Amino acid sequence: MKNCEKINEVFTYLQIEERYSYGVLYFSKGCATKLKLNHSLASKERKWLMDFYKKRTPSAEMLALRSLYLRMGLADSDRNQYFNLIKGYQGEVLFDGMTKNLTCDCIILNDLLLSFGGNEFQIDTLMIYSALIYLIDVKNFEGDHLYDKEKLYRLGSDYELKNPLNQIQRCETQLHQMLQSLGWKLPIHPSVIFINPDFTLYQTPIDRPFLYRSQLNRFLQKLNQTPSKLTAKHWQLAEKIASLHQTQSKNTKLPAYTYGQLKKGNFCEKCESFSVTVKDRTMVCGTCEHKEPVGAAIMRAVREFGLLFPGERLTTNIIMEWCGIIPSKKCIQNTLGKHLEKCGVGRGSYYVFK
Repeated sequence: MKNCEKINEVFTYLQIEERYSYGVLYFSKGCATKLKLNHSLASKERKWLMDFYKKRTPSAEMLALRSLYLRMGLADSDRNQYFNLIKGYQGEVLFDGMTKNLTCDCIILNDLLLSFGGNEFQIDTLMIYSALIYLIDVKNFEGDHLYDKEKLYRLGSDYELKNPLNQIQRCETQLHQMLQSLGWKLPIHPSVIFINPDFTLYQTPIDRPFLYRSQLNRFLQKLNQTPSKLTAKHWQLAEKIASLHQTQSKNTKLPAYTYGQLKKGNFCEKCESFSVTVKDRTMVCGTCEHKEPVGAAIMRAVREFGLLFPGERLTTNIIMEWCGIIPSKKCIQNTLGKHLEKCGVGRGSYYVFK
């Protein structure tokens, strides 16, 4: 029950964002142009623009596993992976809440999945200052752990976790090479942040770039006091890095599934119950009584279907079957026509994302 509550907390938070979009897609060329042409904006205006950069959304893997978890269940290993993704995302969102009040002159990019030289690397938070870059990896581990001979163990057991130091060093190397290829030689300052106050790591050498919850206020003060005066070139660098973001990792491995295996029907966006009904133009949950406009519920289902079956055509009939409870075919047609682009005519018509 505890895991379910955590999942619901995360996805309730996500309702304020556009569902099933991910990465740094909020960084559009139009916005970037506005930013780089106005890099001397007043602090209040700059704060609004920094919030624009700080959008963080769940990965495609987490969203797909969520759907499979609800619609067919997951094996233990896949379920553990899903819960770990949820927990990691919670930690990243928590760190975002801590950095949103920074007033320093910097650009923040979140959730970057990049590739250089054929190697993928993922960045939780990248902070671009005029003379340096902060590379931040957020870990939401909890409990007592031991650092011994460059390995990380749960205290009292021989269970070994991936050493975040190895991960961030590899990421730093890849990022450094990418920046050089773009004509930049900014020094990179890496940090691994253990965001959970219930986490303890024993025997850590003092020279490791690890930060604990009790140290974060001082770290944020350091960020705020870092001298920086951004230019249009820095905004251009941010735009370029964001444009290299990939929405899908080649290393993602989902459990096997087919359309026939999956439970059909809309589920409540708040409590994830399938006990929903449609009344007039509203979908009502019989479990928590949450209400959602039918059009929003249909599009949520459309994005979910598109994520799970990217090679399938989006037709009125298939979406009606997928939603299950929408009684009006005309309602689905109108919703698809409003939000998607129609291809073809008659029975052979289908829709694609604009």
